[in-house]
Amino acid sequence: MSAIADVARLAGVAKATASRALSGRGYVSTETRAKVIAAARQIGYVASPNAASLVTGRTQSVGVIIPYISRWFFGEVLESLELALLEHGYDMTLYNLPPASPERDRVFEFFLARKRFDGIISVCVALSEQEVDQLHRLRRPLVGIGGPIRGVATIEIDDVAAARLATEHLLSLGHRDIVHVGGSQADEMDFEVHSNRLRGFEAAMTEAGLPVSGCFYSSDFTMPGGYARGLAILGDPRRRPTAIFAASDEIAFGLVLAARELGIRVPTELSVIGIDGHPHSEMFRLTTLAQHPRTQGQLAVRTLLDGLASGSSIGASTILPTSLVIRSSTSAPRALRALRAE
Repeated sequence: MSAIADVARLAGVAKATASRALSGRGYVSTETRAKVIAAARQIGYVASPNAASLVTGRTQSVGVIIPYISRWFFGEVLESLELALLEHGYDMTLYNLPPASPERDRVFEFFLARKRFDGIISVCVALSEQEVDQLHRLRRPLVGIGGPIRGVATIEIDDVAAARLATEHLLSLGHRDIVHVGGSQADEMDFEVHSNRLRGFEAAMTEAGLPVSGCFYSSDFTMPGGYARGLAILGDPRRRPTAIFAASDEIAFGLVLAARELGIRVPTELSVIGIDGHPHSEMFRLTTLAQHPRTQGQLAVRTLLDGLASGSSIGASTILPTSLVIRSSTSAPRALRALRAE
């Protein structure tokens, strides 16, 4: 097996220089680094992570805990985390965290505690007080995405404000008969995403002097969920709203498909707005509040690496803004357009 000394000899540099060039620690000229990397590739040298860990005290590995891996938002965050970590020479170990169970306990008591990670990133997981204590005892930088965690630096959006802005967009167009299709309050996501988005909707409606009773319908956070709920809401023309605020873009996609099946034109007869910034929102011409999950992942890695560099972790919360992206799924209600045309 090739050794660092073989790389140094082939590149014509000192062993310490070759080590600095391959580890990225310490100054090495660009030309020398290129020669060392070329020599390492030529002889197939791969640095031993165990040996490097003994020298630096670092494993170049980060643990990530996440509740889902198949849903769009989580997939976007994961991919951005992995790319950002790889760019800085870090490996990522992923734990798909189940709800409260012996399996979940083992993740905290065994895997995270006994495997040597340089830091841990929690993605949209509401941790119990005991789990937070267990993570803090590891004395490693911790970063959270999605909501506040005691003593942990977190990156999140303001779900109440985002929902309020989405509803205010519909109100500004002249809509008054608006309903909200969101997640079930009995099947609450971590950090109360469902409740917070409902709260933002109700705050905007109340401020506009409009009733909120009977204006909420629950749905799975999926396109089929939005489609099924859309058929139920829009099927009776006597009770049909002029606008719908969907708690996710995928719900909104299902609502648009249901409207089309019922012969309801979007936005001429029905306006629809979502939250997410899903890549398919462009195809559906959906107005949405983009929450930029890749930016959240990149910032989480940057925050973690800053904590590693400084040797400390500040438990501050960073609220990232959402962006209102207006497309052709929203417009003034038909009655108001007709009145303006007269």
